[in-house]
Amino acid sequence: MKILITGVAGFIGSHLSEKLLYYGHEVVGIDNFDDFYPRAVKENNLKKSLENSRFTLVELDITVMNAAFRKLYKLKFDAVIHLAAKAGVRPSIENPGAYMHTNVQGTLSILELMREVKCNTLVFGSSSSVYGNNYNMPFEESAPINKPISPYAVSKICGELLTYNYHKLYGFNVINLRFFTVFGPRQRPDLAIHKFAKKISHHEPVEVYGDGTSGRDYTYIEDVVHGIVAAMIQALIRSNVYETVNLGNSNPIMLRVLIEKIEKLLDKKADIIRQPKQDGDVDLTYANIERAKIILEWAPMVSFDEGLKKFIDWYQAENENPLEVNPVSDTLLDN
Repeated sequence: MKILITGVAGFIGSHLSEKLLYYGHEVVGIDNFDDFYPRAVKENNLKKSLENSRFTLVELDITVMNAAFRKLYKLKFDAVIHLAAKAGVRPSIENPGAYMHTNVQGTLSILELMREVKCNTLVFGSSSSVYGNNYNMPFEESAPINKPISPYAVSKICGELLTYNYHKLYGFNVINLRFFTVFGPRQRPDLAIHKFAKKISHHEPVEVYGDGTSGRDYTYIEDVVHGIVAAMIQALIRSNVYETVNLGNSNPIMLRVLIEKIEKLLDKKADIIRQPKQDGDVDLTYANIERAKIILEWAPMVSFDEGLKKFIDWYQAENENPLEVNPVSDTLLDN
């Protein structure tokens, strides 16, 4: 099969690309190398995919209908996995317009591309942030999502609404996946586990927002990739499907416990600086994964402790061998 992945150079997208190539599929990957974090990191993410002849990288912005985007209309895809988005809750408060433009207009552009090329199978990367401060635990997909507390969450709710609209209007088979704090090797450098590991390793102060009792339902990258592949298969083999499914570990870890575990693995103490709780941050995320078990026959296999050790091992290896990245060439679709 030929599969289009948007946001392919990101943390989740690059792992997914490698898995699909391993399974023998052809992958067309889109990324605009947004400067939210260094381009070199994303290029390094793609190193393994770029070595595979069945991988094509297209560098473009999904919100801009330029010549590069229009060339996609000449291709045929069996499925689209839409992961591209501006990431980060706190930055979305500072620049909400950019998040709406990329995450909403960009999703609309991908849906229109699918309509034009007659591809009706979509897996959409949503987020646990859509639940806001929902105190009915664990979060069920049927819970109201009408009280988001960040523009990022609003943009993901809008994305889900758009996918539903195209399901109703054009018969798209869609599975929306609400990711719960994905972690593991190559995790984005702005996320807590990666950021804390770096600061503790370098004896730099660690800013902790709130009293340390907030919690996140951390989900290991390998499990998330398996969930995405399972969702794609279900969207391909079922007819008239529209589902929304949590992908989480169903095991929230408090912030202070996370730091203690990182300290133990690194054998170093954190220099903690307390800061007020930040706007847009939810108190707790906690996934009910019963629908994932039923619809996708999926359940997480990697425990938090096992996944954290794998991340720390990766981080230490990377720190010993700094990135040596060759610039990615111009859009490979043109060649």
